[in-house]
Amino acid sequence: MPPPPAPDEERAAPSGERTRRARGPLPYAVAAVLAVALVTVTVTRGGTSDAADQALGDQQLKIMAPADPGGGWDQTSRAMQASLQELAGRTEVYNVGGAGGTIGLSQFAQLDGQSHHLMTTGLIMVGAIAANGSANTLADVTPLARLTTDSQVIVVPAASDIETMDDLADRMRERLPSVSFAGGSAGGTEQILAGLVAKDLGLDPGDVNYIAHSGGGEAVATLLSASAVAGISGISEIKAQIDAGQMRPLAVSSAERVDLLPDVPTLRESGIDVELTNWRGVVAPAGITTEQEQALEDLVMAMTETDEWQATVRREGWGDVALAGPEFEEFLDDEIVRTTQIIDELGLSGAR
Repeated sequence: MPPPPAPDEERAAPSGERTRRARGPLPYAVAAVLAVALVTVTVTRGGTSDAADQALGDQQLKIMAPADPGGGWDQTSRAMQASLQELAGRTEVYNVGGAGGTIGLSQFAQLDGQSHHLMTTGLIMVGAIAANGSANTLADVTPLARLTTDSQVIVVPAASDIETMDDLADRMRERLPSVSFAGGSAGGTEQILAGLVAKDLGLDPGDVNYIAHSGGGEAVATLLSASAVAGISGISEIKAQIDAGQMRPLAVSSAERVDLLPDVPTLRESGIDVELTNWRGVVAPAGITTEQEQALEDLVMAMTETDEWQATVRREGWGDVALAGPEFEEFLDDEIVRTTQIIDELGLSGAR
């Protein structure tokens, strides 16, 4: 199969280019309401911005990370919290894990009109919605902005006899179901990447032995316990284990090598014609006013210009692709179509 279209980040917002303004609701949400693991972090309240005052009034900003602690959404939410300190004052971050973010989405959809709530989202949620056959859609929220991209890295435990991506590909060709991959939620970026690699090797993506987890931290634990042959993760989520010598990186999923792992080849350099980049963004509840939406959008875009946010982006190796407004809506609509098509082609629709 030809590789999926290169992610639209560069097409929609070339490096360094930022577009303001975002409007209108979007699609998606899911079933069951699980317990909310509330993690509250208090920061000193300073002066708030005009945008924050207009959007929040006298309410405290709350940010949902729709995954367990330790993964990319959790990292992004807490980076937002720190970066918003001077703009919005005291902020809470709380975690609602499960089903690729769709459980959190189902709870967030109940916050209609409450402009002091935000939720991180991204490609993983788009894929999980398609794979899980979610009852609700992102039409139940209001999109605000895309924030970052994060390349994926394929790793094996340091003690593994798999030394290169060629070794892993050979093992997959020998008996694909025997090669277990640990990663995030079903239908997410990691499972899509595993399926695309298998397909490029001439194998059936439906035979990929994928072990799904509700958060990046859990997937790392599975790899560290050698309960999976290989793993797929965002680089920022597993860089510490790579640096500590606990994991061996085999290949990155980006178009070019990444600065954080300069010695690790891309999949294409390894002879596998696949490229895939994860992205993360932020949404607000449905039912907020146009003025509140604009104010929240202004607040988020101002956050991406702060020294705190820029330092975090550099430290984590994230792509800085802030985008808002009609351009973000168009990007998101394209991603929903593209990702749903890939999920269907890989036979992942309806996965649980």
